[in-house]
Amino acid sequence: MVRDPLLPRLILLFPCMMMLLMPWAANLEIKNNRVCVVDRDVTPESRRLIEKVAASDYFDLTGYADNYDAALREIENGTADVVLEIPEHMEKDKETGRTPTLRISANAVNGTKGGLGSSYLSETVTDFFQSETGVSAVEIRQLNLYNPHLNYKVFMIPALMAMMLTMLCGFLPALNIVSEKEKGTIEQLNVTPVGKLTFIFAKLVPYWCVGLVVLSLCFVLAAAVYGIYPEGNLLAIYLFACIYILIVSGIGLIISSHSGTMQQAMFVMFFFMMILILMSGLFTPIRSMPAWAQWITVFNPLTYFIEVMRLLYLKGSSFFDLQPQLFKLLAFMTLINVVAVWTYRKTS
Repeated sequence: MVRDPLLPRLILLFPCMMMLLMPWAANLEIKNNRVCVVDRDVTPESRRLIEKVAASDYFDLTGYADNYDAALREIENGTADVVLEIPEHMEKDKETGRTPTLRISANAVNGTKGGLGSSYLSETVTDFFQSETGVSAVEIRQLNLYNPHLNYKVFMIPALMAMMLTMLCGFLPALNIVSEKEKGTIEQLNVTPVGKLTFIFAKLVPYWCVGLVVLSLCFVLAAAVYGIYPEGNLLAIYLFACIYILIVSGIGLIISSHSGTMQQAMFVMFFFMMILILMSGLFTPIRSMPAWAQWITVFNPLTYFIEVMRLLYLKGSSFFDLQPQLFKLLAFMTLINVVAVWTYRKTS
């Protein structure tokens, strides 16, 4: 990196371009919104409304909650996307000619998904009252949680940070060993008493530092350009970033060890990067994917890191809430780096 004056400039230019351009250009399409219902009316009318929502292709009815606070916990736990609260006396209000008032609360961490989910549900409720009860008007109050203005950039920026770490800390290590093979310096390293573990660790540390510098730069750009600040613990973000950087750097080193030329390493790394990014939920929600594709995302470490970034940056989740993602990322880190050390041959 020191010998190549262009590389440090590209490392700094890449996050700036991604943070300044991508949030304005990215877009996605949504379906399969999970709905939790709070039925405070408990009448045949309210049950028919719930059945109509459940019958829609746009919604998956996940269950019922006893009160609104319990339903919000379903959103916080990630088991629901939208809450439909049916008020008391809805059927009575309809019979007396008064306008029923329903409340829809959407998880707007994903602004597009929250906006479309609440819009679809509003149309379903309105259609129900017009076609089945004869009431031509119904008042619906919407609440968008974690992203009240449905700003899509708020949803994309934490994920773009994860993608930048994936690209930089994946491609640079992948090209490192191959470049030494082409220059012939790898032979000088192979005849030294340096062990494989020390060699791999020495290759990972520089990109660890580069990744943390890039992530810090992204934090500054997100605050200065978009006014977005992390709601959760900043140290927790850096902890997960350190683990994830070791994962993608380990993948890059494995590919580099098995590649003979720079072109081969770049092609193989690009192949895996495309799979990691497209199958991570970065642009397309995982629940909108086919069942077989959702199984693939289980083995994608970027999936869990994007979840962590959004939960910490937008929802302010606690470290306890992120334990499942932590254990999975630690498992990926251990497995991949063990393979990186095991597959490196000093005779190459």
